[in-house]
Amino acid sequence: MFGFLKRKDKTQEGLRKTRQTLLGRMSGLFRGPQVSEQDWEGVEEALISADVGVETTAELVKKVRARLKEEKPSSVADLLEIFRQEMLRLFPSTDDGPGESYNGDAELPRPLVVLVVGVNGVGKTTSIAKLAHRFKEQGRRVVLAAGDTFRAAAIEQLQRWGERLDVPVVAHQSGADPGAVAYDAYQAAKARGADVLIVDTAGRMHTRVNLMEELRKVRRVLGRLDPSAPHQVLLVLDATTGHNGLAQARSFAEAVGITGVFLAKLDGTAKGGIVLAVARELGIPVQFIGTGEGLEDMSTFDADDFLDAMLTPAPENGVAPHV
Repeated sequence: MFGFLKRKDKTQEGLRKTRQTLLGRMSGLFRGPQVSEQDWEGVEEALISADVGVETTAELVKKVRARLKEEKPSSVADLLEIFRQEMLRLFPSTDDGPGESYNGDAELPRPLVVLVVGVNGVGKTTSIAKLAHRFKEQGRRVVLAAGDTFRAAAIEQLQRWGERLDVPVVAHQSGADPGAVAYDAYQAAKARGADVLIVDTAGRMHTRVNLMEELRKVRRVLGRLDPSAPHQVLLVLDATTGHNGLAQARSFAEAVGITGVFLAKLDGTAKGGIVLAVARELGIPVQFIGTGEGLEDMSTFDADDFLDAMLTPAPENGVAPHV
């Protein structure tokens, strides 16, 4: 998905603390004469501390232990490569679903409608600005919809980003019907010949039933304007909250059908393992990661690149123990 937005990114730096926490502990565990049960408990603790999650960690370690008995790796690097391969298997296929064919110069729906959801404080508005900036870099015309009408500050914040990016923002007064905002924004995007419409939504708690119903209404409004819209529904999660974000993801997925995750605030956290938990426990692909506050601090997610950044072998390779 969104393959046309990919470029050289900052994944390596964004995962620095995760790598230090995870790799530093794991590589040291495999330097004795053999791996004990205590060692494996240490591996599990390292993975859980990176927010891989208890269930995902248990499944991963079980598979790695089985492979080590068969393959007899000869170095720590070999061991880490087995971990990497098993982690890669956790990620859902990206060969299907809406938007998978939008690569390079492929024809996009016009406008491509991206609905962005998430709770307050996760960095949703900044993530929208980063997306708009990346689309503009690709030469695409963007319109933003200020659908978070529950907070006047949210409308103003999106409008400020619009001014900074030179991107039109369709907004109503605070307290207006968010469905009406989505309707007007879609019509404006069509009239302007825009390529992309990004619709902001209220930063609602996933436990608030009435607010989730408003979100469903926005989706229905867009669907009446274009039966295939929204083409993407991105859930913004805060990486610093780690595994707690899974409950949010499940609720939003049930309400509006999430097509992908934008993992914000990955910089400065040792919780990058949440990507594995999202992939394995929810089956929802992570599409973007936020690696800083700037507009350029966004990476298009690639599982291979991500795992390379998270499991870069330590400079000193020890000899693998008997397993």
